[in-house]
Amino acid sequence: MGTIITKEQIRLNETAFRFQGGDYGDVPASFFWVFTQPGRGPGLHVHPYQEVFILQEGQATFTIGDETLELHAGEITIAPANTPHKFVNSGVAPLQMVSIHPSKHVIQEFLEQ
Repeated sequence: MGTIITKEQIRLNETAFRFQGGDYGDVPASFFWVFTQPGRGPGLHVHPYQEVFILQEGQATFTIGDETLELHAGEITIAPANTPHKFVNSGVAPLQMVSIHPSKHVIQEFLEQ
């Protein structure tokens, strides 16, 4: 049977939505769907699994381990498991991005505020 989930059902805050597969029939994947304003982004954090970022609109600067990457709409990057990473919207317009977590629940440890 199919399920329809609205954005409002998974709203985390003003600019982010979080789907946790474990809450919907034990799906083995989760994701964040974000609409981040310029100059904003999460602090340095880590996951025990890889995270796949799909940049749909805008521009973002990622720090993944010791690397700094500049991504634009239509590009994808992957943060390896157990590798500290973060991003900031380095553009002038809101960015839209989906980050996929291959886990039925998001597991993350923030390393900075």
